[in-house]
Parts: sequence; C-alpha cells; structure tokens
Amino acid sequence: MSERAVLVLEDGSAFWGWRFGATVDAAAEVVFNTSMTGYQEICTDASYRGQMVVLTHPLIGNYGVTTGDDESRQPWVSALIVREYYRDHSNWRAEGDLDAFLMSAGVPGIFGVDTRSLTRRLRSKGTMRGILAGEVDEAALDGLVVRARAIPPIGEHDVVGETAVERSYEASAGDPGMPRIVVVDCGIKQNIVRSLQRRRVGVVVVPPRATAGEILALRPGGVVVSNGPGDPAAVPHVARSVRGLVEVGIPLLGICLGHQLLGLAIGATTSRLKFGHHGGNHPVKDLSTGEVHITSQNHEYQVDAPAVPAASGFAVSQVNINDRSVEGLAHASKPIFSVQYHPEGSPGPQDNPYLFDRFLRAASQSGALQT
Repeated sequence: MSERAVLVLEDGSAFWGWRFGATVDAAAEVVFNTSMTGYQEICTDASYRGQMVVLTHPLIGNYGVTTGDDESRQPWVSALIVREYYRDHSNWRAEGDLDAFLMSAGVPGIFGVDTRSLTRRLRSKGTMRGILAGEVDEAALDGLVVRARAIPPIGEHDVVGETAVERSYEASAGDPGMPRIVVVDCGIKQNIVRSLQRRRVGVVVVPPRATAGEILALRPGGVVVSNGPGDPAAVPHVARSVRGLVEVGIPLLGICLGHQLLGLAIGATTSRLKFGHHGGNHPVKDLSTGEVHITSQNHEYQVDAPAVPAASGFAVSQVNINDRSVEGLAHASKPIFSVQYHPEGSPGPQDNPYLFDRFLRAASQSGALQT
C-alpha cells in the first residue's frame, strides 16, 4: 500500500495523493505538461531542472521505460505529479517500470492527484512554487505553505551549469566532406545530437562557458546553441559567446534557451510567461510562408517581440498562434536563425526536423568540412 502524500502550493492549496518513486520530499516550481506520451523523455529533459511536472494526460506508466528514450544522463524533474499511475506496464521495448526508474534516481512522484483541478489553478494563477511531502496532519499544512513561499526563484540557481557538460567531447566524427557542427550544451536533449548524427555530420559538444574564440578554433561549419533550463538572463556568458558568433556570421541555429540567448545577444530582452509552454501540441505560424506547424515546447521565458532591434538585421520569423509570443528569429542576410520550440521532438510531433536540414545546407557552404 502506497504512503499518503500531499502537494502544497504557495497560494495555500493542497492536493492529496499517494507516493511512488523515491520516498523523499521535493521543493520546486510546479508546471504542467500537456503531452499524451513521453513521460520518460520529459523526466530526463534538463530544461525541467528545478521544477515539478504535472502531467495532464491521466494515465501514466502504462508502457514502462527503456534506456533508449532517455534525453540526458539522468532524470532532472524535481517530482512527477500524475492522476493515475499504472503499475502493470506492457510494451515490447520496456526494460523496467517508471516507479523503479524514479526511485533509482531519487525523484519522488505522487499519483491520485486531481491533475485537472491543479492544471486549471496553474493556468489561471501562473506557475507557483510548491512542496511535495509525506502524509501530514492539517495543522502542518500552513508550515508547508511557508516553506513553499521561501523557495528561491529558479533564476538564482545555476541550473545550466548543473545540467550541462563540463568538458568538450566529440559525439561523432562525421563522414568525409560533411561539415563539423559545434553544439553548445546548455542542458541539451540528446535527440538534438542524434538528429545531427543521422545527417552524418561531425558533432562536437562544448560546455556553456566556451567562448566564441574557443568555438571558432574548432573550425565548425555551423553552431547549434541548445535548449536548457532557467532564465536566459542568468547565463550572460553564453549570450556573449553567441554575440561573437553572430558578428562573425557563421551559420547558427538556436533552440529553445538557445533562441532566447540569441535574442539577448542581438540586444533584445526576455520575460517570463505566465505559466510557460510545456507540451507537444503548440501551433506555430511561419510568417514567411504562412504555414502552421504543431510543435513540442518546454520553456518559461520568451523573447520580447517589441524589443528586437531593427538595426540588428533580425526579425521575428515565427509566432505562437495561441498567445502570439515569439517562436522564431531570423537574420535578413546571414545564415542565422532560431526557434523557441524543439524541432527534434522527443516527445512530440515530427513536423519540424526540416530545420536541421535548412541549417546544415548553410553549414555545408561555409567551407569548414571534414577531411
């Protein structure tokens, strides 16, 4: 029989359920994700560092877990909050169950929660801080509220430094005649690397403190600035490196946090969304073609459209149909562009891998090829 547990938010609301995963408490921001599948990829997405994730799909755990679906070296969510946890998983690929997966990583979970009510609260009031704790009496709930309100903002933590690599490494040598791509790891999802490897290019992954000079010394055909957690303003050193790369004009693709960092590098500002975009069903319109793509997203911050300097040569290239937030930036003449969403999916739709092909066409023409 599972132990009772409670999630208490900073507004004083309490949501009861039962534990699974590790039997430890958690203190973090609480956000919701609308994807119907991909709980393992969500758990191992470093962009969730410092956050508990509410899954709006009501049935979780039914297909187990498998190593091949990990998006990084470990789960990064602070806790997983679900309506129904299904213990008797069934899938030919499964190597284990979600309960044991979280337990081995020290990540707590809670099931039996009214996730619809919880999601509606977060949608109306915005992202809130919360405490996940074992069973307590009613008198102790006020103390948990106080603890929730004392949780430091995520921008005060070096969440990028905690999740990214510390040293450069070669992920793939690439085929002769194909460009070398340097990927700046800000908390990267591995399917970004796999998406490049499938296109047979050389891939070198560097830490977020790599300077523009250090990156260019690797003679890349292009640079990808990856996704990652937290506030882009908290990593100004990465924005400085991106600024140096933009000045050189090397082909560059920014993804999610990388998109926001490109915005800061060109003199724009960023701000926090009310409750973020987390899920695999966000419609995005390409302003040059009029096409709409369904995208996978996971971010709390946005580039502020009015702050994009016209003199920079950049313009907003894509927008979110739901809230009109900026989903892409592109330079008028340089092969530099970015997207707020995840072209690699995992989880999510596969509408957008063409962006890797567009980027690599530019990288192939830059002259720095494998020999």
